[in-house]
Amino acid sequence: MARTSDIDEAPFALPVLDDAPPVRADAERNREKVLCAAARLFAEHGVENVSMDAIAAAAGVGKGTLFRRFGDRAGLAAALLQEQTSELQESLIRGPAPLGPGAPPAERLKAMARAQLALVQDHAELIAAADSGPPGSKARSAPNQFLRSHIGVLVREADPDADWELLADVLLAPLTAESFLYWCRAREEDPERLLATFDYIVDRLVGS
Repeated sequence: MARTSDIDEAPFALPVLDDAPPVRADAERNREKVLCAAARLFAEHGVENVSMDAIAAAAGVGKGTLFRRFGDRAGLAAALLQEQTSELQESLIRGPAPLGPGAPPAERLKAMARAQLALVQDHAELIAAADSGPPGSKARSAPNQFLRSHIGVLVREADPDADWELLADVLLAPLTAESFLYWCRAREEDPERLLATFDYIVDRLVGS
C-alpha cells in the first residue's frame, strides 16, 4: 500500500482538555459542581435521559455557565471521561509492555484493543455521548485522535509503506462505543467477538 502522509506530522499528545489554561478558583468550583451533578444524574437516569438544563439546576449554576465551560453534552461527557482516557494514554506511552513500549507492533495493537474495549465496556453510553455531534466530531475528538496516531505509529513500524491513516480507521472500527452498543448490548454478542475481529485484521495486515 502506498504511504499517504508522514506519521510524524500526526497529532500524538494527551487530550487537549489536559492542556486547558488555568481557571479562577470559583470557575473551577463550578466545574467540579457540574461534573459531580452530571455524573450523578447520568448514573441515575442514563446519559440520554438527562438534559443540560437539569444538570445546570442540580449543580446550582446558570445554563450559560454550563455551556460556556463545556460547550455541549459531548464536551461535558468528554470532561467526565478525562481521567480514564488520560490513564489509558499514559499506559500506551509509558506503561509496561505489551501495552506500552517494548513489544512487537502487532502485540501492542492487540493489547491496546483490549484496554480500549475495557474502557468502552465501562463507559459505553458516556463515550457515545462524547462522540456525538456533527459529522466528523468523533474523528476530531482528542481521545480518538490520540488512538489514531498511536495505531499509526505501530502500523508504520510494522510496514513503513502502509497507509496508516486508513488502517487506523479500519482498526478502530470494532472498538468504538457505537460498535459495542450494537453488537454487545443490542445483539448480546460476546465482546470477544470484537476483539477476535480486531486480531484477525492485525494479523492479516501488520502481523508479519
